[in-house]
Amino acid sequence: MINLSAGACVRSLSVDSECNKCELVCPTNAIVIGDNTLPSINFSTCVTCGACGGVCPNEALALEEFNTTNFFFDFLEEESDLLSCRKNVPCISALSVEHIISLAILKKGITFDMGYCDGCDIASTCKPQILKNHEEATYLLEAMESDVSIKLEDVSYESETKESGRREFLSAVNLQSIAKVKKGFEDEVQKANDELVEHSLSKTDIALIRKKSIPNKRKILFTAIKRVEKPSQFHVIDGSELSFTSTKLMKEDACTACQMCYRVCPTGALTSDMKNSKIDFDPFMCIKCHVCHDVCAPDAITLSSSYNVKEFFEPTVQNLVSFSVQRCDECNAYFSTNSGDKLCYRCKIEEEEAKELWGIE
Repeated sequence: MINLSAGACVRSLSVDSECNKCELVCPTNAIVIGDNTLPSINFSTCVTCGACGGVCPNEALALEEFNTTNFFFDFLEEESDLLSCRKNVPCISALSVEHIISLAILKKGITFDMGYCDGCDIASTCKPQILKNHEEATYLLEAMESDVSIKLEDVSYESETKESGRREFLSAVNLQSIAKVKKGFEDEVQKANDELVEHSLSKTDIALIRKKSIPNKRKILFTAIKRVEKPSQFHVIDGSELSFTSTKLMKEDACTACQMCYRVCPTGALTSDMKNSKIDFDPFMCIKCHVCHDVCAPDAITLSSSYNVKEFFEPTVQNLVSFSVQRCDECNAYFSTNSGDKLCYRCKIEEEEAKELWGIE
């Protein structure tokens, strides 16, 4: 079963969020996203490949029987460097680019078993995603001047005991206890119901939204990079080639100091101070979920076309814009502004609406 943590989904942060990566990568169209909604899942058509979890920027989607963080540390203890859907992962697309880079660094190279991809029923979206992840990870490792490699080979790994299918591989542990058997039975009942299951926010999810934190895969990447020798020079790479982080720019004359961007940021990559007198940005904390751009009405915050590899080795907090703090002439409240306005944003709107109502120019 694939589970959605609604509070971690970036679509829960704003109705304006346009994130639909999970929907696009799903090979069976089991995930559907409507207007201003969280992902809905048809469990009967889900093949538990885990690709949705691999592309989810904030790890909101995860398989019950395959935890990528646990797998990461288990795989490091293995002598083999082979990643295969017949050996240790439901599908290689279940691993994010961050996991792949971290594994390649710490294992001194890894190998993707592509031997079953061409004949796989879910290859339509999963294989292109695997190749895309491989290309991005390789590009970044080269930019870091790392000599580790990620190989693509048609190994066609076969285990000594035949696996009857992906679901059997993922649910085999359920037989270990009565509680898990019961849970497995309930899951099968849900799978048999050929309908989209909608998700909503609970009190626990709302509390999770308020608690800003970076996903485990970013913590893993940070730990792995600490073990990499710094390159001879910090290369500037194409920002569009990065799927999981970014550098941002701010159009100071367009920013209205509405505070929305850093209030919705799920990781705290965008921050301010107690007076809301500035907007700072930490590129290494950014998960490129795009929600800050989606909520910015004047499109003041933009993505930089480049990314400095230095941010992986020596993260720095960048100031995007600073404001002056003034007292509103109307409501007497303090507000941030980058202009000479005497009214706060709310009072200014009310004044404009009043003028329009009375026909005053």
